[in-house]
Amino acid sequence: MASSLLLPFLLYSLILQSICVVAQTKSTIAIGDSFTAQTSSNPWLLSPSSEFAFGFLPLKNSTDHFLLSIWYAKISEKTIVWYANGDSPAPEGSKVELTYDDGLVLTSPNGGRLWYNGELSAEVSYGVFHDNGNFVLQDGENNPLWETFHFPKDTFLPSQVLKKGGKLSSRLKETHFSKGRFELLFQNDGNLVMHFIDIPSRYANENYYESETFGSNTSSAGTQLVFDRSGYLYVKGENNEKYNMSEEESNVSTTDFYLRATLNFDGVFTLYKHPKSSTQSQGWTIVWSKPDNICSYIAIEGSGVCGYNSFCTLGADKRPKCQCPKGYSLIDPNDPYSSCKPDFIQGCAEDVLSERKDLYEFEILIDTDWPMADSVLQRPFTEEQCKESCMEDCFCSVTIFRLGDSCWKKKLPLSNGRYDKTLNGAKAFLKVRKDNTSLVGVPQNSINVTKNNNRETLVLVLSVLCSSSAILNVVFIVSICVITTSIFQYKKKLRKVSESDTYVEIESNLRCFTYEELKEATNGFDKELGRGAFGIVYEGVIN
Repeated sequence: MASSLLLPFLLYSLILQSICVVAQTKSTIAIGDSFTAQTSSNPWLLSPSSEFAFGFLPLKNSTDHFLLSIWYAKISEKTIVWYANGDSPAPEGSKVELTYDDGLVLTSPNGGRLWYNGELSAEVSYGVFHDNGNFVLQDGENNPLWETFHFPKDTFLPSQVLKKGGKLSSRLKETHFSKGRFELLFQNDGNLVMHFIDIPSRYANENYYESETFGSNTSSAGTQLVFDRSGYLYVKGENNEKYNMSEEESNVSTTDFYLRATLNFDGVFTLYKHPKSSTQSQGWTIVWSKPDNICSYIAIEGSGVCGYNSFCTLGADKRPKCQCPKGYSLIDPNDPYSSCKPDFIQGCAEDVLSERKDLYEFEILIDTDWPMADSVLQRPFTEEQCKESCMEDCFCSVTIFRLGDSCWKKKLPLSNGRYDKTLNGAKAFLKVRKDNTSLVGVPQNSINVTKNNNRETLVLVLSVLCSSSAILNVVFIVSICVITTSIFQYKKKLRKVSESDTYVEIESNLRCFTYEELKEATNGFDKELGRGAFGIVYEGVIN
């Protein structure tokens, strides 16, 4: 009897397991299928080999918001390779649904549309998730209408192709999926380039990397960027030439490793590999990166790789690290690549108002430069002359001494900052205020005296009013109102006259002096009062 009951139970268990496996390996969806963003939800779809997953992932910095994305399903890191709503994270309870007219549509819990795949040429019949990580919408005749491989974000996968006009956009930050500051573009002339992007205008600045595969530079122009199934990444020419992106290209087996090429948020395009075997504990490692040294690039416009007043150091992974000099701090403490601001007051007017004369000292940085911030080149100069010249110049923020006799004075904001060993021991003298005391201007004790005097006057007036009769008080208040109104009307008329005569007054006060007149007024430029950024100041008397 027991054996007869056991057999149906085993059959039921096998059937249940089969149903679960089918549910877990679902790779096709039909019209009307939907999926809701939840904290503890499984993927919506899995590729047939279960190597890729498609669904919602919670953001690391906001776990109640989700990203509709594709990621590696068999590694613990859940590395994202494509995402839909980077600019509009979906709150918990949002839903993605497949419709026949609009394709994939992502809506918030209140029904507002957060994202959809764009206009389609025909009605959708179904969607299919392939083993290479590509999700495709197809019509009733199995023709592809839209696919994630044709709309990449920041990552390129084996078997993917980037045609002319195609692009990758970096993230804003490692965990912030809005469009960032860098872009990889396959231009119409066949040249593969990377450049800085201005936020928020999305204006493309000059290129910091070029494959140089345009027609006049090679036997035939590039037609597309190819990441083949063997793991090779190259520009394909019109005559089927292969221009490898890197000379360091190594034969990495796609059987043993996962491969991805990602435009990182810091502008470096990197080919990564990850072992497929669960027995190997290592994560993603670098195969090669482009450009070789992004810190060495000099931007004609903008701040460069790092923010203003910051400087770039290249790490062992060929990724840039940005940091503020001593005496400066990040404008955005949450973004290490943002601009730096001085933690002290510096300026010609401020320096004049200060009671102290030795306001600044130098912080010394070796082999560091901001090459696009030059204001004056002085040569031949000694190191001491270079330092003294900057210290006496209220516009000078840093001075660079190198080559034994050359001095470059620079002013804020500093751009394209970088650490560079090829500068051969060059010294950057960064002018930093010794303290951050407030401006002297009006002495604090005089302000207090004024406040006390005003307070005493107010007390006196109130005492008089309180001790006087009601009639006198009324007369006194009316008198004050009449006098105040008269003064206001007088100033108003005076201001109108002043505005109408402004041009005449300015014109009559302008006077040009000849060199001989100035020489006579200064007694032959006899008495020097000081030196500034625009020259020497002399004492003179004009009759």
